[in-house]
Amino acid sequence: MIEEKPVVAYFSMEFALEEGMPTYAGGLGVLAGDTVRAAADLQVPMVGVTLLHRKGYFYQRLDSDGRQIEEPVRWPVDDFLQEQPQRVEVSIEGRPVRLRAWKYEVKGVNGFVVPVYFLDSDLPENSEWDRALTDYLYGGDEHYRLCQEVLLGIGGVRMLRALGYTDIARFHMNEGHSAMLTLELLRESAQAAGRTEVTSEDIERVRRQCVFTTHTPVMAGHDRFALEHVRRVLGDCKPLVEHQHVLCLGTELNMTYLALSLSHFVNGVAKKHAEISRHMFAEYQIDAITNGVHVASWASPHFQALFDKYIPGWREDNFSLRYALSIPADEVWAAHRAAKRDLLVHVNRETNAGMDMDILTIGFARRATAYKRADLLFRDLERLRAIATKVGRLQIIYAGKAHPRDHEGKSLIQRIFRASEALKNDIRIVYMPNYDVELARLLIPGVDVWLNTPQPPLEASGTSGMKAAVNGVPSLSILDGWWIEGCIEGVTGWAIGERVDATAPQPDRSDRDAAALYEKLEKVVVPLFYTQRERFIDVMRHAIALNGSFFNTHRMLQQYVVKAYFE
Repeated sequence: MIEEKPVVAYFSMEFALEEGMPTYAGGLGVLAGDTVRAAADLQVPMVGVTLLHRKGYFYQRLDSDGRQIEEPVRWPVDDFLQEQPQRVEVSIEGRPVRLRAWKYEVKGVNGFVVPVYFLDSDLPENSEWDRALTDYLYGGDEHYRLCQEVLLGIGGVRMLRALGYTDIARFHMNEGHSAMLTLELLRESAQAAGRTEVTSEDIERVRRQCVFTTHTPVMAGHDRFALEHVRRVLGDCKPLVEHQHVLCLGTELNMTYLALSLSHFVNGVAKKHAEISRHMFAEYQIDAITNGVHVASWASPHFQALFDKYIPGWREDNFSLRYALSIPADEVWAAHRAAKRDLLVHVNRETNAGMDMDILTIGFARRATAYKRADLLFRDLERLRAIATKVGRLQIIYAGKAHPRDHEGKSLIQRIFRASEALKNDIRIVYMPNYDVELARLLIPGVDVWLNTPQPPLEASGTSGMKAAVNGVPSLSILDGWWIEGCIEGVTGWAIGERVDATAPQPDRSDRDAAALYEKLEKVVVPLFYTQRERFIDVMRHAIALNGSFFNTHRMLQQYVVKAYFE
């Protein structure tokens, strides 16, 4: 049995923990992995809960025209995880679905362990359909997704109890996918009082136990299910029947509203995102805790060695990275060149692109979806060509997956392929397939400038630019999400255009933003790289010292501890 002590149970639909474990799709899972690593470093008692995605999100292949082909991922589960003997049951459509858990141990810098449990329905006593319920991350139809969220939320609480976690200080929901854990906590509260009906006292008790982090600044991105559908899956769920006016939104179970209604602390993932969320959910108090990255996981080996030399103890104390300003410029540049060489050797080996160490290299790697505007750089091909031929040579590396049902995202990848072909005589452009943590650890530290072009105000936070900053790679970005807080113009990087103060999507401004992007490249970034190298390296050092030292999960988790966990 687990030693009884108050812990934080951190629930997330995805976790990025190790190369070779495809149990994540993107930023949400990377954040979850970085969060538990920070908890292990800071010795915050925490346990993670997620689903075991045996077939992953998907493996991405790209044909010569940029058409995305998706394949299931195959990975040896027992090479990474340890099966636990406990079994729990969850009722779905009136039949019992059995679950087991697999454990992964995250070890902190001083040896403290945070376990993460992966729930798995692939057991012989389950039906063939039920056995596949935990297989695909964000796969299947609405019914599949609803059943998955039942298993994660309700099954997750039951598994923690079976594992011996009887004293849980807080249940932290990383996005709304796990919000059904609140229904299980309501059932537990009523049962402990000898009742079957749920009362307002139960609701208050559960609310004090729960913390909710929302990541989605548009209403369409929040999971919601028709109540009739929910009742068909869950049966007679007393809390939803007795307190529909509190827990539901009309005739829908909106997972975000369920989490909002039953959490004592709610936060957005950047200051701007919290402001947008307060407009979206005006009746709720929503705080802001800006995301971060786990510095020791994302600093390249070359910068790790540099930090070890000049900032001993940086792994335990990320704030000490502020002393990066004192690292000699030539050594910062040498570490960056080594990371760039690692990247370009890989890219050239995989693509035969012939990328050159001495050419300004721009990186862009995000989920391929319309609002991230990965093709903004190609709005005016002749203007971009002129910059590359008259001001300074450019080469560009792209990566990112489109959701299998996101047809616009898939078209966006194809547009980048067409632009690459049109510019091939003047600018080398590659799109690296199957973007994952392994590729990210090469790509982000290895480029010279990190590009981000979301449509404001749709970027909740973003963390790729934070990973770049840790490696001295300045951002060139639209002022949205975390970059509103991290951008000091010409000091930590550069802004594209002006800040948009709106809290809802605006009319398309892509022409204006593209013009601002070209202007900043032509007049500032490219000349600085080629003709004022010392000044460029100064920006690199400030990116580490100001942004790397603050936009990390050590600072982020300390804020959660003070504001939400043990307040």
